Amino acid sequence: MPTLSLDAMFPLDLARAESDARRLEELGFDGLWTNETPHDPYLPVLAAALSTTRMMLGTGVATAFTRSPMVTALTAWDLQNVSNGRFALGLGSQVAAHNARRYSTPVDSPGRRMRELIPALRHIWGAFQGDHPLDFHGDYYQLDLLTPLHSPGPIAHPHIPVYVAAVGEYMYRLAGELADGVHVHSFNTAGYLAEVALPALQAGLDRAGRSRSEVSLVSSLFAVIGNDAEMERTVRTQIAFYASTTSYRPLLALHGWEGLTDRLKPLVRAGDLDAMAAAISDDVLDEFAIVAPSWEAAIAKANSRFGGLLDRIGFYSLQGMVQLSEAAAIAAAQRSFAAS
Repeated sequence: MPTLSLDAMFPLDLARAESDARRLEELGFDGLWTNETPHDPYLPVLAAALSTTRMMLGTGVATAFTRSPMVTALTAWDLQNVSNGRFALGLGSQVAAHNARRYSTPVDSPGRRMRELIPALRHIWGAFQGDHPLDFHGDYYQLDLLTPLHSPGPIAHPHIPVYVAAVGEYMYRLAGELADGVHVHSFNTAGYLAEVALPALQAGLDRAGRSRSEVSLVSSLFAVIGNDAEMERTVRTQIAFYASTTSYRPLLALHGWEGLTDRLKPLVRAGDLDAMAAAISDDVLDEFAIVAPSWEAAIAKANSRFGGLLDRIGFYSLQGMVQLSEAAAIAAAQRSFAAS
């Protein structure tokens, strides 16, 4: 079985993004994904594009509906051009509360809207390339004005892969029909991928007459390495946070842990981090995280667990979890595993 590609998923300080991205590429990482959490996801990609030559670069993920299709299309087009065809546009629908209360962009029917957004973006890119006039009319997006002054014009690599963030079966089916890749949520298990997610993806592929090789699956994995108590506590707490969310109940039920959500909800509301971490038993931790004595063992375990399910992996990076300072050790472990 081929070795899973190893991607970097570290938050990059924009002031250091060029040098950090260059270092990650030198270490041998296959790709770099940036997310939209406290910062804009596109600016670090630009910095990385200017300082690297080989790595795949992408958003993992940018919010799909907080920008107009034309704004997203223009940004992606420029990043694809400056990176010489190495950019992938990763989009996520975001949860309702954040769309409405953080971005002030209430979104109805996010699944159906994503189903329209992807072809809308591709239509815009085709118009930029000169393949056809801009003339897209859907239920959510109306696009039919593009003057020569406002078109960026053709580029050498006009095909921009689109990845969608997926949790439930609907988005996996949609990805199978329309997308080039899937950002698998970090809160996942091999069992859920094998029994729920990939069959849904395959249903979408079958409907569109496509093959599994046309869609790449990437996920950031929780990891607990060695005897790092702070890392373990942070991972347990983050797993507890996700497990308290009702939308993840079917995933937990698959493993017989459907009652965990109700036990965690009051702890999350109270902000009791210690109790949240304590509520995650060792068997839950081991199912949702790569628990290993070293990075060498972690890479081997990740490949054993997710080989044939995922195509690309990285490690979940938050304060107290995987840090940029560990990149060299992770990359060395990957090289050692690939050579074995």
